[in-house]
Amino acid sequence: MSAIVDTATPPRINLVDPGLYRAGDPFAQWRWLRANDPVHRHEATEYPSFWALTRYDDIKAVFRDAETFSSAGGILLRPAGHGADPGGGQTLALTDPPRHRQLRGLVDEWFAVRAVRGIEPRMREIAGKVVELAIRRGQVDFVEDIAARIPLYMICGMMGVPEPDWERLFTLSRQAFGGDDAMTRRFAHLDIMGYFEGLATAKRKNPGEDLVSVLVTGEIDGKPLTQGEILLNCDNLFVGGAENTRIAAAGGMLAFLEHPDEWRRVAADRSLMPSAVEEVLRWTSTPTHILRTATRPVELRGRRIEAGDPVTLWLPSANRDEEVFADPDRFDVGRQPNRHLSLGFGEHFCVGSVLARVEIRFLYEELLDRNIGVEFDGDPVLLDSIVVNGPERLPVKLTPA
Repeated sequence: MSAIVDTATPPRINLVDPGLYRAGDPFAQWRWLRANDPVHRHEATEYPSFWALTRYDDIKAVFRDAETFSSAGGILLRPAGHGADPGGGQTLALTDPPRHRQLRGLVDEWFAVRAVRGIEPRMREIAGKVVELAIRRGQVDFVEDIAARIPLYMICGMMGVPEPDWERLFTLSRQAFGGDDAMTRRFAHLDIMGYFEGLATAKRKNPGEDLVSVLVTGEIDGKPLTQGEILLNCDNLFVGGAENTRIAAAGGMLAFLEHPDEWRRVAADRSLMPSAVEEVLRWTSTPTHILRTATRPVELRGRRIEAGDPVTLWLPSANRDEEVFADPDRFDVGRQPNRHLSLGFGEHFCVGSVLARVEIRFLYEELLDRNIGVEFDGDPVLLDSIVVNGPERLPVKLTPA
């Protein structure tokens, strides 16, 4: 497939303007960059200057080359003056091989296909209860009342959080990741970390069959994890296990509401559900960017990247690359093949990918099994963020069809 060459006047490129993702059209910028400047030197704003990669093949190559493009210094852009990410070198997301493989080895089996199959009955039960409660209410925010609860309850259970505490953590997570006030978000995040500090202390004294117990009892090279590593990885698993799936599931429902024929296709032919979930993941591409840092000088498409340069991977752009995806701006639940990069690639392929796919599938199946109609009950509001993209609020009405 050949790329569409865009010779139009270039748009003003500013990929770090949060308002672009709430009220603008980032795809217009990414489309122009793919055609004209796929390895783009982005000028400094409140963020230091960085390289922006927008083509699928380049982004996949960077994911594959962990030796040249490091995760240890951070995986998200940080405003100038904020310094290095405090989790650098300590968490699954912010480590390079071999440390990354060693950390991943502690938790991998919890997210393997066999393990996820073992908890599928519990997932269906949770999805059913969440959807049933939403149906009783009739008018709900699909993000908060449905999509947020299923993955959060599941990761809480896997981490050994007692069920009476799930709602507390749900409230804190909404304050930490959905509030408009920076101070409220900060204190809520600290409260989450404080909760897991207490849980880790309890699990150290009385380990169970859960992820927090794995971290507090696990060893790498004969040494236990430090307290900092334990808490940061608890936070990493909690956020990764809840937030990205929440946004993808809600973003997928927004796509279905905007393309109702595709929802009817899945309802009429349930064999399409696996490919529909993959198309939801491609379409939503919830991680807006991923950061890597060059460890040595390297050339990409004739542009010289120096050691220490930040390199950003814009996943929604990769997943709309005309050279890889036929008719990329069409939402198609039957799309085959669909080798999207929404869950990463290579060393840092999402450890929870199997779990996320099943959670999204069970949610949509619950709605279809109950023959529930979903329709807009107000205007959706998109997230004002350069980190993740998708709906912040999605008011809907649920009715028996």
